[in-house]
Amino acid sequence: MFKNALFATVVVFIAIAFYLMDELRFLIPYRDAILERHGREIALFSVVLFLNLLAGFFVLTRRLLLKDTGQKLAHLEKQLRGRESISEELSRRIAEHE
Repeated sequence: MFKNALFATVVVFIAIAFYLMDELRFLIPYRDAILERHGREIALFSVVLFLNLLAGFFVLTRRLLLKDTGQKLAHLEKQLRGRESISEELSRRIAEHE
């Protein structure tokens, strides 16, 4: 799940970076002065943006991928506490599909 969030964050972050590089082309002559004067703030903003995107995508993937986990675990617990074991049920289902 973390890998998916990290991948999505990197893709979005790179897309934002390319978009900004295209839109701010007119600042190329002033690049050295801007980086000298505001380089730390730009780097800090970039790190904070990256971490916020990562957190957002992580929460999104948790909500989407773990939607019915509680119900699935309750069903599994009910089967474990019942008289019929899971292995017997799985064996029966495999036999039905063959």
